[in-house]
Amino acid sequence: MTQSLNQRTLKAPVSCAGVGLHTGAPVTLRLMPARPDTGVVLVRTDPPRKPELQALARHVSATELATTLGQGEAKIHTVEHVLAALAGLGIDNARVELDGPEVPIMDGSAAPFIALIREAGVREQDVPKSFMVIKKAVTVSDGDKRATLGPGRGFRVDCTIDFKHPLISDQTLSLSFCDSTFVREVSSARTFGFLRDVEKLKELGLARGGSLQNAIVVDDFSILNPEGLRFPDEFVRHKMLDALGDLSLLGRPVIGHLTAFKSGHKLNHRLVTQVLSDESNYAVVRARARDVAHYDLRLDELEDALTPSAA
Repeated sequence: MTQSLNQRTLKAPVSCAGVGLHTGAPVTLRLMPARPDTGVVLVRTDPPRKPELQALARHVSATELATTLGQGEAKIHTVEHVLAALAGLGIDNARVELDGPEVPIMDGSAAPFIALIREAGVREQDVPKSFMVIKKAVTVSDGDKRATLGPGRGFRVDCTIDFKHPLISDQTLSLSFCDSTFVREVSSARTFGFLRDVEKLKELGLARGGSLQNAIVVDDFSILNPEGLRFPDEFVRHKMLDALGDLSLLGRPVIGHLTAFKSGHKLNHRLVTQVLSDESNYAVVRARARDVAHYDLRLDELEDALTPSAA
């Protein structure tokens, strides 16, 4: 199936309201169209100066249980779910306005943001996309945790988790992303946590907005959510969702293969930073053909559709 290689934005502004998972603060989020080559820009509308932060790795200021963007005193917490939704629907340019310090957690997944984007509608722009084509493998590790981004056919993710828990032990998922894969297989997987950690997190000023309405909570032997799981392996699917949101901070859609073993936000960010630290790791290319099935092409087959870009 062919897919347009032109950039995409929203057709119209759209908004939602909720609370931040960790701050517990009420917040309204507004998604808005943006010009070509703008990228995704997050804006705090509550401070007088309305600081803006591009969704790029250089603006990551913290990775404790979530990914936080920050510059000076301006901070926006838990950006990964909305970024994953935008990337998953191929949105290149968008303005994300928030009147509080944290993206609303909604139901703990990216599905509400997918619904929001679809409500707004998607508009193709008359400028070709740029891609980051991974040329050689880059690996980062922390003990037995590791993450690798290497060359690949289209964009593929292999993700493994193991929390040494009866319900969350050694789950592995491998997906090649094309068409509706993200929406169908990943977007509705919710964040999760352990009951034994809840009080400790709240003492640290985290998880103040957490509840059974926006997270899966697990005790020593069971899932406390009365509705149960959305997928038998919802936990690893959510870790994949987080990884996709973190990987979007490369600033362009990726053509490559991500392998994540017990990885989290901290290691994901280290991987992205390591990839960007050496320009020989990747090539930035801009599409020059309007419609190419780029997700199904090998790197050497992309040459007719992509051209080197200085962008």
